[in-house]
Amino acid sequence: MTAIRDATPSDADDIYRLLTGFATSYRPDRAVFDDGAFPRVIEAASYGRAEFLVAEQDARVVGYLLALRMPTLFAGGTVLELLELTVAESMRGRGTGSALVRAAQARAREAKDVEVTVPTRRAADFYRALGFRETAVHLTWSTA
Repeated sequence: MTAIRDATPSDADDIYRLLTGFATSYRPDRAVFDDGAFPRVIEAASYGRAEFLVAEQDARVVGYLLALRMPTLFAGGTVLELLELTVAESMRGRGTGSALVRAAQARAREAKDVEVTVPTRRAADFYRALGFRETAVHLTWSTA
């Protein structure tokens, strides 16, 4: 059975492994991950500014979800934006990703977030099946 729990610093290797299979627009750099990105995300989650969850099966991390909580004026409260969701290829299609999203949705309710949003270009049907609906176009401007 797959368990959903908060990510911890000891999950770094498993999360990095999953990240390298997830990222298509960026190339993950292990030094950047270890020296800044991963510890900052762990810290943000510890203060309630993020939800950083892992799916674990047989004591192995097989998926993760990262969502950031942002205060807004337009929505009259916080919005939880799901930025990263990936599951090990061998576990796909078994409900692991859905379980991670449902856990994030439950935490959003607990935190009284106004909504959960997700920018996606490859998984719109997956999110629609979980109750998401299209409301906007997501545009990106890169500083690089």
